Amino acid sequence: MPDPRSREHPNWLYKLLPNSSSSLLLTSPPSPPKPTSATSTSIGKNGTFPNGPVPSTFIVSILTLVNSFPQLVEIFLRKYQPKLIVDPFCGSGTTLVEASSLGIDSFGADISEFNCLLAQVKIAEYDLDVLESEIRDILARSTEDVGADEQLRLLERQAAYFSNCYLQDWFAPKAQQELLAYRDLISDHGGQKPKYKYQNVLKVILSRAARSARQTPHFDLDFPKVPQKEPYHCYKHSRICRPTSTARQFLTRYSNDTIKRIKEFAGIRKLAHAEADWGDSRQIDFPECDLVITSPPYVGLIDYHEQHRYAYELLGLKENIADEIGSAARGNSQRAQTAYLDQIGEVFENVKRSLAKKAHLVVIVHDRKSLYPDLAKRLGFKVEAAIHRHVDRRIGRSASDFSESVFVWRRI
Repeated sequence: MPDPRSREHPNWLYKLLPNSSSSLLLTSPPSPPKPTSATSTSIGKNGTFPNGPVPSTFIVSILTLVNSFPQLVEIFLRKYQPKLIVDPFCGSGTTLVEASSLGIDSFGADISEFNCLLAQVKIAEYDLDVLESEIRDILARSTEDVGADEQLRLLERQAAYFSNCYLQDWFAPKAQQELLAYRDLISDHGGQKPKYKYQNVLKVILSRAARSARQTPHFDLDFPKVPQKEPYHCYKHSRICRPTSTARQFLTRYSNDTIKRIKEFAGIRKLAHAEADWGDSRQIDFPECDLVITSPPYVGLIDYHEQHRYAYELLGLKENIADEIGSAARGNSQRAQTAYLDQIGEVFENVKRSLAKKAHLVVIVHDRKSLYPDLAKRLGFKVEAAIHRHVDRRIGRSASDFSESVFVWRRI
């Protein structure tokens, strides 16, 4: 009987379903739940994956047991065991993180500078003692009581930010002061050499704190439309809540959380090169690779730059809004769908040039308009599998069903 970890085992994919965040192999498959009536699946014409047919237990497991994008990435990384994986829509770096944890080289790109910042912080290697010392130091300095001279200097620095009304509209005065004090300390040290080695980590901590410190309902952190200035009924806490007035508690919370997360990942990551580049994936010069896994933006659903407006305004990041594919601002009309499909096609055409022959492109997408099957044919990929499933959305107050498709294409 072949080893269940080998490619030859008939139920190889199924046995790789993770049962914990430590990504351990299952020694024996659990009894899979039956698919619900809401579930639909379709497999390629010959009903096979490379190395054998797709086991029905695997399909059921993908549909019902795997609830997250990281788990899907891990399954396909273990299945195809690439030397280098590419993700042309890497977002905050999930694919790169999963690859690093398995010792696989990876390269990602994203149109959002903030997403690339998040990805770069996740995949970077650190001197953990220095990192923790810097995080503790800037937290203490930014939250301590300051004298009159320091307060005047901070007010002068704030003037540049206040030329833009966003911070005034979305943050209470005390929260603004605390966030800008932290921001001021990251890189500005009176013209001297910057004190902090890991400035990008500090920028991420600041951004996470700013997201939570906005004057917005607690249940609507993802897509708030207007600032919440007055007390309100909170659906999250089932009581009357007041808008956040300070940022200090969030700076403390995310400082501690960031230290913990980076230490945990440092303990499980393997030796591998990972890179996240900021740019348009229609033009990026991708390295040669033998697997592509990606989750493209969903047509007409999210404005990714606007979603992280707080970070762009606070950190002064550059924007590529005009080049964002499938943004909500463009809607999901027939014209928007056509433009979206053409632009996604340009990305896949570009990355295909670097993809080895007979290698695979795995696309995980909310294909509610059924656009992707025709795209595969147009680009000359062979469709080996298509799995359509419902997943828990778990975004803010959203409790509606959310469908997701997993397409496995092979370069001919």
